[in-house]
Amino acid sequence: MIIQPKIRGFICTTAHPVGCAKVVDAQIKYVKAKGHFEGPKNVLIIGASTGYGLASRIVATFGYGAKTIGVFYEKGADDKRTASAGWYNTAAFEEQALRENYYAKSINGDAFSHQIKQQTADLIRRDLGKVDLIVYSLASPRRVHPDTEQVFSSVLKPIGKTFVGKTVDPMRGEVKEITLEPASSDEIAQTVAVMGGEDWEMWVDFLAKENLLAEGVKTLAYDYVGPELTYPIYKEGTIGKAKEHLLQTAAKLQAKLNPYHGQALVSVNKALVTQASSAIPVVPLYISLLYKIMKEKGTHEGCIEQINRLFKNYVYGDLGAVRDQDGRARVDDLEMERDVQQKIMGLWGDVNTENLGELTDIEGYRDEFHRLFGFGVSGVDYSAEVDPVVKIESIGVG
Repeated sequence: MIIQPKIRGFICTTAHPVGCAKVVDAQIKYVKAKGHFEGPKNVLIIGASTGYGLASRIVATFGYGAKTIGVFYEKGADDKRTASAGWYNTAAFEEQALRENYYAKSINGDAFSHQIKQQTADLIRRDLGKVDLIVYSLASPRRVHPDTEQVFSSVLKPIGKTFVGKTVDPMRGEVKEITLEPASSDEIAQTVAVMGGEDWEMWVDFLAKENLLAEGVKTLAYDYVGPELTYPIYKEGTIGKAKEHLLQTAAKLQAKLNPYHGQALVSVNKALVTQASSAIPVVPLYISLLYKIMKEKGTHEGCIEQINRLFKNYVYGDLGAVRDQDGRARVDDLEMERDVQQKIMGLWGDVNTENLGELTDIEGYRDEFHRLFGFGVSGVDYSAEVDPVVKIESIGVG
């Protein structure tokens, strides 16, 4: 099969196994070049196949020598379609981890379900004994509640009033105005049910009940705050309500982990091109401006740099006690530097379709989006035939 990108809206429906493998390999090389550190030994990553979750797995393995179990919900290839990018990412990660004699196993299924939690617990008990780090990095648009079987769907909407603002179609290079009507109370509640902390807490509670938490266990979840520019549709919108719930959950989990001398931590990370962020109005235009300014300043970081710094400094390093007023670690500090945000605000009112390429790094945005799916990667012949069916060692062929 000759695999080319097929993009619909903010989703690419194809992925390239060779390109994805090269992207994973580059992240592994970055972590290995930074050295080896003392930290977690047995790590569970929930949402381990893309973005910050994948970066967490790579850092834990190649930066700390940890054994990892990754949980995710990805699709293998068939006669008519490629596998998902997360499938190819995991196959490449496992192949290299096993080649270098690191333990790495994966579970593919609905992480919200009791079945997958039990399957994960059984694997931990059999192979690891207990876990000392749990990373929660799910980014799903919907959730089937495991107790009630009610289906919840998240929405990206403002709260209280209609939002009118500027956004960009990054593939077409069109800056346009967008209007979003406010969310209903039911939509807010459903978004919190999907993206809040309930499932994170259910995971930790279940593993505790199964006696699988090690002394000193840590658990991490990831957040984003961003500038006032994005507040109406992020911090003050439906997603923001979900993130408030996530932070409240961290406080509850901290109390539950105190007997283990453990820690529950929310990390506020930098805005990056991910499958999730691409769907949020306003954010792609903001990221395009942010990338240009941070690259010019020499402070731009991707997922792997962010997570490597988070682990080294905040989770297992000297800055472990440094928190913001809400008790969160802040690795978005370089994004939120005053001069960076002032430059973005100075350009925001002027940017339009005609000057988009001049004022922003829209090309960099597009490149990053394509790389999420293994496209636009140096050294890959995209005109060559490639087998879309790739094996994940611990799962099988797909």
